[in-house]
Amino acid sequence: MNALSLIDVTVGLSGRTVLDSVDVTFAPGRLTVVIGPNGAGKSTLLQVAAGLRRPNAGRVTIGGVPLADFSRRHLAKRRAYLPQSPQIDWAISVERVVALGLTAHLPAFGALLSSWQSEIEIALARYDLIALRDRPATRLSGGELARVMLARATVGSPDILIADEPTTGLDPRHALDAARRLRQLADEGKTIVVALHDLDLALGIADDVVALKDGRVMGAGPAGEMFTETTLSALYDVDTRVVRSDDGDTIRFL
Repeated sequence: MNALSLIDVTVGLSGRTVLDSVDVTFAPGRLTVVIGPNGAGKSTLLQVAAGLRRPNAGRVTIGGVPLADFSRRHLAKRRAYLPQSPQIDWAISVERVVALGLTAHLPAFGALLSSWQSEIEIALARYDLIALRDRPATRLSGGELARVMLARATVGSPDILIADEPTTGLDPRHALDAARRLRQLADEGKTIVVALHDLDLALGIADDVVALKDGRVMGAGPAGEMFTETTLSALYDVDTRVVRSDDGDTIRFL
């Protein structure tokens, strides 16, 4: 099983408690959106869940096994992490950047298997990157780079994908394409954890929602139970209306 659990996790930074006794489980086959105001601790939660930041207290497990029991290589195969505002400092091609997502799958010595090359081709096509494949990554727009990093994170088909604001900088079409791909990965049985500020987009793709405020989990559960006017108003300290229509629900802050 690929359930990802944070158990009584506390994180302190510079004398401030950023996460406070967080207990939450992200289930396989579910897309969980983490929401909350700026400074709530969303990015820190995702970093801890990915094993990139060690908590001061508590533990993180995959399928009940502590992250500390996984080798770095095995963990890199099992989960992918997409940070907020990623950067590439080397003038390597888009295709090469995407291929770097397969590093954990490669033998210590040897060439890329032809089967993996086909996965790179699929990822390039899926994120509309064929025309950009030879362009240096340092010459991409912010939206183009965001698509490249999504392709890199998913090319190895990890069991768990943790993404921090993956649609930031994308135009509406590519944002919807990325959201649909995340939804598809969850439907394929993957564990998908995404932090989003775009609540209307979250409404359309989330199975579950974790609401984080001041480093604490204010609430967690199915999206239909969490996207309520009462919950959102308390979370963001502003009057909120959830407007229902045949074209889909929208959230308005008053």
